[in-house]
Amino acid sequence: MHIERRRQPGEIIFILLLLAFSIFLLYHAWQISGFESYTSAGAYPMVTTGVMIASGLVALFQSLKTPREPGESGESLGQQFRRVVTPALILVFSVVCVAYMLLLEKLGFIVTSYLFLNVTMWILGSRKILLNLAVGAASLAFIYLVFQTIFSVTLPTGTWLQGVL
Repeated sequence: MHIERRRQPGEIIFILLLLAFSIFLLYHAWQISGFESYTSAGAYPMVTTGVMIASGLVALFQSLKTPREPGESGESLGQQFRRVVTPALILVFSVVCVAYMLLLEKLGFIVTSYLFLNVTMWILGSRKILLNLAVGAASLAFIYLVFQTIFSVTLPTGTWLQGVL
């Protein structure tokens, strides 16, 4: 039995973004050392990004030939894209991830990660606050033990208490 594949909303945009990112990486791989020889520092990254670009072009042409997924009645392509590719949960989670990155230097790994874990557990549906707090603390204790103690990785401490301690 043959099932015909349909192009999903946002598929072309996603492939174009991947192609743009691959070209960006190819440019930076070339900046490492150009293509002086097959054994130069930039040769492997350039070959890898070249394969990424070729694969992206193949995916783009195949996707362009594929018929579009029919939307719900009266739904525009933009509405399909928002519904399928960028639902509210993903947008909120993305904002929390960006906040984590921005707060990491200021608050440090432990505080920022603890907040991140608890906020994301709440966003993903866990309403047991005490359990979330305990799981967050246990997770961070394990991560701290493994990375700081066993692997001797220095985790960011943050700048918020520099004048106090």
